[in-house]
Parts: sequence; structure tokens; C-alpha cells
Amino acid sequence: MTRNIDRRRFLQTTGILAAGAAWAGLCPRPCWAAGEIKLSTPSAERLGWRVGIQIYTFRSISFYEALPKIAALGVRHVEPGFFLKLDSQRPDLTTSEQLAPALRKEMKQRMADLGIGMPNYYADLTTDRDAAVRVFEFAKEMGTETIVAEPAPEALDIAEQLCDEYAINLGIHNHPKTPNYSYWDPANVAAVCAGRSQRIGACCDTGHWVRSGLNPIECLQKMEGRIVTFHLKDVGEWGKPEARDVPLGQGKADYAAVLKELRRQGFQGVMTLEYEHESPQLVEEVAECLEFVEKTAAQLG
Repeated sequence: MTRNIDRRRFLQTTGILAAGAAWAGLCPRPCWAAGEIKLSTPSAERLGWRVGIQIYTFRSISFYEALPKIAALGVRHVEPGFFLKLDSQRPDLTTSEQLAPALRKEMKQRMADLGIGMPNYYADLTTDRDAAVRVFEFAKEMGTETIVAEPAPEALDIAEQLCDEYAINLGIHNHPKTPNYSYWDPANVAAVCAGRSQRIGACCDTGHWVRSGLNPIECLQKMEGRIVTFHLKDVGEWGKPEARDVPLGQGKADYAAVLKELRRQGFQGVMTLEYEHESPQLVEEVAECLEFVEKTAAQLG
């Protein structure tokens, strides 16, 4: 009972109950204003953890539809992806370098209107240098600090040159273990980073490590000194690629220990919540994740 009372107080304080009402269509228009929303993770920010949302979390709607809901959750950082829909009225447009200059300006303004920034961008990096330059040009224009991607090892020479040229980081992301895929194992990520610019490191996805049957703490220790950004994710089953996401702290990743290890390593940077389960209570479950990060950060601080 105490937990439910505390959780409701957290939701009220951050404006998340209003966000849930807007999400459910109970309000004819948003029940909040951007300037009135308090940051939901101030203790995390004091540790240098800028908590954001990976837009895949809200993939059932467009980026423009997701933005006000994210703002109402008390979140000010987002990580769009190159394949995700920008606007429901223009379904052919994606949040990517394919946008024309006027549409990039429009996208930046939509975020700025809500006080939201785009420090991360999930991109597709290949050995095509011209295509990679377009990715980096887009990231620079959008104020992005880190490109998250899974480039093949043979694409890393080009990526490294562009990281240093544009002063933008590359976070190599991991998915679950599959045949002919190497980045599921942090040892392989560490190997391709070795000897390269310090701008190249890992975007650690703890949920995918658990799906691959790996211990997230051991994985983080293997990547110590090379973690540039982070995907917050917990899942309910160990060693199963199809394991479903659950709120942080309720799954197999031992999330209190995960955050404690990040604190020990002195990690400071963007950590985006990627909640893959398309739950009917999506907003509340995302709120539970934010609450867990905030409470744990307060304890670690």
C-alpha cells in the first residue's frame, strides 16, 4: 500500500497523471503546459545522468504525437530513430537525415517548443561515406552529441574519421544474440573500440544482454571507460530473445545493481529508456521506470 501511495505522489508531482489522461483521450487537449512540468529525475541529473526516452517506446504513434506525452512525463531528452514516423499526417516522413531542410527546422522547433533536446540519434551507418556524412550533418544540425548505431567493423574507419571531424560520439548498440551477429557480446564491442578514438564506445542495452543470457554487471565492467550512452531496459526472463520488457527493477537485470555500477564507474551522460512492450498502460509503466531511476539515484547520491 505504501508503494502505491508513493507512486501516486510521484505521478502527481511530475504531471504524469495528466499525461496519462491526455493519452487515454480523457482531455480534449493536453492538460498541462510545458513550463509547468517538473523534471521527473532531478536526483539522476545531479549525478550527471540525463534521462531520456528512446522514441521506439512510442512507436505506435508519430514523433510529433509522442513529444507532448514525453514532456508531460517530465523528460527533456529524446533519441529518435532513422526508421520511425515523424508525423501521422505525412506517414512517408521519418525522423532521419532524409528530411528536407525545412522539415528539419520544423522538427527542431517542435522539440524546442516543449523544451526537449535530441542528444542521441539512432542511425544506420554503413561503408558508404557520403551516406555517413549525411547522418553526421543531420546530427550536427539537430544538436546531437551521440549517434547510436551498429556499424559493421569495416565501416568504423569512416565513422571514426567523422566522429573526430564533427565532434560527435558513436555508441555501438547491442541487440540479442543471433547467428552471424557479434555485438551481442560486449567483449566484441570492446575489441572493435580498442585503439580507436575515445569518441567511439558502447551504447549499452541491458535488456538485450539479459535476453542473450549475459550478466549486465559483468558486461558493464567489460565496457568500463568506453560507455558513451545507455539504453535503460529490464526484461522478465533470462536468456530468451523474446523476453518481454517490464518496468525497471521488476525484471532479471537487477537494476539497482546496474545503476550502482554505473555510479561506481563515474558514468555521466545520456541514458534513454527504451520500453519495447506495447502495454495498454504504457505511460504508467514508463513512469514506473522513471520513478525507479529517480529513487535509486537519490539513494546513490
